[in-house]
Amino acid sequence: MIICNHARLAYVAAEGELQQPFKDELPTRQAQLSTLQNTEEFDVLVIGGGATGSGCALDAVTRNLKTALVERNDFSSGTSSRSTKLIHGGVRYLQKAIMKLDYEQYMMVKEALHERSNLLDIAPHLSAPLPIMLPVYKWWQLPYYWAGIKMYDLVAGVQCLKSSYVLSKKKALELFPMLKKDKLVGAIVYYDGQHNDARMNLAIALTAARHGAAMANYTEVVHLLKKTDAGTGKEKVCGARCRDVVTGNEFDVRAKCVINATGPFTDSLRKMDDVKNANICQPSAGVHIVIPGYYSPDNMGLLDPATSDGRVIFFLPWEKMTIAGTTDTPTEVTAHPIPMEEDINFILNEVRNYLSPDVEVRRGDVLAAWSGIRPLVTDPNSKDTQSICRNHIVHISDSGLLHTCGGKWTTYRSMAEETLDAAVSAHGLGGGPSKTVGLMLEGGKDWSPTMYIRLVQDYGLENEVAQHLAATYGGKAFEVAKMARVTGKRWPIVGKRLVSEFPYIESEVRYAVKEYACTAIDVIARRTRLGFLNVQAADEALPRIVEIMGKMLDWSEQKRTEELEAAKKFLYFEMGYRSRSEQLTNTSEITLDTQEVARYTKRFHKFDKDSKGFITTVDVQRVLQNIGVQIDENALHEILNEVDLNKNGQVELNEFLQLMSAVQKGQVSDNRLAILMKTAEESLDLRGPVSVDRSGGGV
Repeated sequence: MIICNHARLAYVAAEGELQQPFKDELPTRQAQLSTLQNTEEFDVLVIGGGATGSGCALDAVTRNLKTALVERNDFSSGTSSRSTKLIHGGVRYLQKAIMKLDYEQYMMVKEALHERSNLLDIAPHLSAPLPIMLPVYKWWQLPYYWAGIKMYDLVAGVQCLKSSYVLSKKKALELFPMLKKDKLVGAIVYYDGQHNDARMNLAIALTAARHGAAMANYTEVVHLLKKTDAGTGKEKVCGARCRDVVTGNEFDVRAKCVINATGPFTDSLRKMDDVKNANICQPSAGVHIVIPGYYSPDNMGLLDPATSDGRVIFFLPWEKMTIAGTTDTPTEVTAHPIPMEEDINFILNEVRNYLSPDVEVRRGDVLAAWSGIRPLVTDPNSKDTQSICRNHIVHISDSGLLHTCGGKWTTYRSMAEETLDAAVSAHGLGGGPSKTVGLMLEGGKDWSPTMYIRLVQDYGLENEVAQHLAATYGGKAFEVAKMARVTGKRWPIVGKRLVSEFPYIESEVRYAVKEYACTAIDVIARRTRLGFLNVQAADEALPRIVEIMGKMLDWSEQKRTEELEAAKKFLYFEMGYRSRSEQLTNTSEITLDTQEVARYTKRFHKFDKDSKGFITTVDVQRVLQNIGVQIDENALHEILNEVDLNKNGQVELNEFLQLMSAVQKGQVSDNRLAILMKTAEESLDLRGPVSVDRSGGGV
């Protein structure tokens, strides 16, 4: 049985206040596991804790259906945390709909625009409208793009966020000063939504839990449970054998309906149901990079509608950084996708095409990079099995297992509604219509744009930290503030940061455990977004995160070491740390001219006083003391280790020249040793030789 994905536009507002059995305190993960093990039968068991799976659980539980959800990793650990962070209808899909007179594409955009409006309403703390500029470099394109963008506004109707408008060249450069001026004729600005995707996913899951759904992360399906239908004699799926990944304990969860919402892993569960099932998922990798916030205005994105190979590139401000992406290349399904160097360089090159030559976009400025797998699907009942479904499908197998796959972040709620409608119909579940339109998500109800001021006034938090907490936890931010420890300083009174340049504080780690965080990766990747914003900062914060979690979860020393290593591996491979660190290797070519080599050699010898050919922490410490600078010895070891390519505890002249060559080429930026040695040299030169009279006549 296949259900077509027609747009769902006739909505009924959420009916009053739905009762929340866990309004005041979330049940612990252990309590959730206990409910899963001790409930005789659920109405619905959802497998997969991404946006769609969590949306299905929320839709089901608010229909008064007895609901369970299991996720083998963490909520939002896959595709749902690795998106472009946009809540959008799809400008390019509308262009295709108009050019090809494709009604299905048109309705898909119309549905997404309705869902965009709803998502901005139900999670105002996590989302906001974002103006996006489309620069125009040919006169004939101006009316062409303007007509298309105006049609986008028209399709949105009363839910249009703000009317699009045309800008002159002068005004465009005022708003986006780093834009390339040459041949620019003007720009068009339109509005879409932006959100914190992993936190949004978590908000959906936590809202479902508060309404009574039994939700457990790190709980994998070992195999499906089946029973023979008395009427037809066919085997029907009636639940799943599950395993708690943390303890290894196995148990059965029985349900009248089982929903497969595993995204890119859809085919794994389809084959678990019937090994003969053909693959329907055609995974595509989308890579994004994060570069410093100064590359884009604080509140203006950029869209490149036609890159060198036809893909669309977004260039967006996010969490005070800049996101650039995305690629679209076929890939294998994996739980640990890795951003490739060629994809990172492709994005950088496209960004350079749109920015002024005055702005040097350096490879070393990539602070983090990640790859997300889009679960593109084919219709399993279609004669042409190679054709990609443009939106999503809801499919019910012969065994009664229900599959929801494809789609996009913005339409997660309508996908969930359609999936539960199908479940209710096929399995006779009852429960009434969907109630999720207008249903506020975790933290949304008590949020206001000025609530951060109360956090500053009532708790003595830094302004930036208070704004971050309000924008991340909404009304629940006060609970995080209550858990914050006193700093012992005059200001801030509470709230010790995990790293100095980001507003994440230690009490967020403690609160993360209440939000079902089980690993250090959960904290740096999804409860906070530090790993997605700056891999080096995340690496620096890890020891303290592990220490706090270790105390709360009673980890042994071995477990703490394992957690630290696993998180470092995650940053190294999945968040682009490897690509960043490989910009400086033993084989890095030195491309300095003779004068530059002489200049940097002279700088090196100001530290290598004994002409040993290498410098150590002792050498650096001695120079720093001469200019009145003190640095912790452990920090100094870390600084030298970044450049110590052969890991022999010292930095040779050749390694230093390799570093300076990489810095000059833009492959490496913000290197601490390079900046430290340059600053020290300038300080020494400013001091100059001590005069005879000041030295006491040389006596």
